[in-house]
Amino acid sequence: MSMKRFAQSKAPTVAPKRQRKMLTIAQKVGLLDLLKEDSCCDTVTKIQSYEGYSEDIICSYEPRYQNYLKYICRGNRSSTCLEQALITSDNKQNGRIKFNDDKGSGKFTMTITSLTQSDSGTYLCGVQKNSVLDVFSAVELNVKEWCCVNPNTASGTAGYPLTFQCPYPSQHHDNSKFLCKGDHRNNCTNVTNQSRFTVQDDGFSHFFLVMITELETADAGTYWCGSDSQWRVENYTKVELSVEAVHYAVYTVVPVVLLICVLVIIYKYKCHNVRETEAVMNRNPPKAEDVIDAEEGGIYGNQEFVVTFKQQSALNHLDDPGGDEPDYKNFTTEEFYCNENYHKANKR
Repeated sequence: MSMKRFAQSKAPTVAPKRQRKMLTIAQKVGLLDLLKEDSCCDTVTKIQSYEGYSEDIICSYEPRYQNYLKYICRGNRSSTCLEQALITSDNKQNGRIKFNDDKGSGKFTMTITSLTQSDSGTYLCGVQKNSVLDVFSAVELNVKEWCCVNPNTASGTAGYPLTFQCPYPSQHHDNSKFLCKGDHRNNCTNVTNQSRFTVQDDGFSHFFLVMITELETADAGTYWCGSDSQWRVENYTKVELSVEAVHYAVYTVVPVVLLICVLVIIYKYKCHNVRETEAVMNRNPPKAEDVIDAEEGGIYGNQEFVVTFKQQSALNHLDDPGGDEPDYKNFTTEEFYCNENYHKANKR
């Protein structure tokens, strides 16, 4: 009896210890499972891309999970991935991120546009199952700076044609070639189909020609020659084009200046002839008979001068009957001749 009581009294004290031990073991196992769950995954797919590009993170799943919830999160903790999901199959748009589920191929895709270096990191793909653990796969994305394109230069004059070359890799022989204008390669305008722009593939020397029939000042800027629609950095050539404007004012000013010079020369020539004639007339003043003959011939248009000359001549004869020549010193050349008719008469 006493032994039974002893056994009954001991039983309650032993069971809790075993329970605590078993609970501790269970907790440890659960923690290990959690750690194992967070240590996803056995294989990691690595993707390398460049700033400004668009990139797809593709995740595969088994056909039996077609109608299950799919999601992608950032980081490597699978236990909180669904809670921190960037995108899910129920929410297919989130800023620069888009989601697409191709059930026929058993793949879902997350597309990130306008990549930056901050997008680099690990991404987990998950499929929510009814069981405790979801199905995961991991992708490591590395976004690099686009630093490796050496720019070329080209220059031309507005109104004239221009041709420059764009090289491309030999493996892109059959690719479509194009020309894009803009400061950034990921945000530029394709000008290949514009009427003034023509792209001609050489086919042998691995470059294509860009021909602009008639340059405009607005054509100046940055161009990107491409041969790969996937916008890979190694397949681009950067061209800085400068266009010099035609100075039409030069063609207007030069003739005007020449005309002014000609007029100045003619003016100086005439002034020189007039001064020379005046000097000759001052040395050889006309006789009274010449003036009278000129009057009768209608050479002088100013008859008042002729009358005055006659009166002055008569006075000179009265004052100095024996004088040989009349005194003309009181008359200036401008007063003496009123027009150029005298010059013509004098040359006769």
